Amino acid sequence: MGGQVTAVCRSERYAFSKPVRPSVTLLAGLGVEGDVHAGRTIRHQFRMTYEPDLPNLRQVHLMHEELFAELALKGYDVSAGRLGENITTAGVDLLGLPTGARLRLGAEAVLEVTGLRNPCAKINDFREGLLGEVFSLDPVSGGFTFKAGVMAVVLSGGTVRAGDPVEVELPPLPHRPLERV
Repeated sequence: MGGQVTAVCRSERYAFSKPVRPSVTLLAGLGVEGDVHAGRTIRHQFRMTYEPDLPNLRQVHLMHEELFAELALKGYDVSAGRLGENITTAGVDLLGLPTGARLRLGAEAVLEVTGLRNPCAKINDFREGLLGEVFSLDPVSGGFTFKAGVMAVVLSGGTVRAGDPVEVELPPLPHRPLERV
């Protein structure tokens, strides 16, 4: 099971979108070097106000490029970095991975998937109605569907760029499904 990195992004300041870069450097235990969300403890702007000392399980945000095509069919023009992700992939079922799956990116970097991105209402400021396309409640089961990518921590650092391979390593059974982090 594998795919490819199609874009890498980072931003030094809190902003909804992140600019695409030629490469990013992942730092073990921290995240993307120079990115506002890098750190050992929570860096999410809202959550820092009430949980500042919790471990940062959201060091790196990954999103599947296939979502952009799905959203385009519904009239939304979305591309790499526009929804705040650090790494965009193709050919990897990110949402179908279990908690603890490892992603090898390029020659050195290794990430461990911690959970699903829980999109916030700011996504509607970017494009009205988009929140309903990436987050929904199933009226029958009462369960939530999250499509806004996955979050991960950096186990081994390294430089990552578009075109790098993504290799998936599943954790031992039994697998735990992803939950929001």
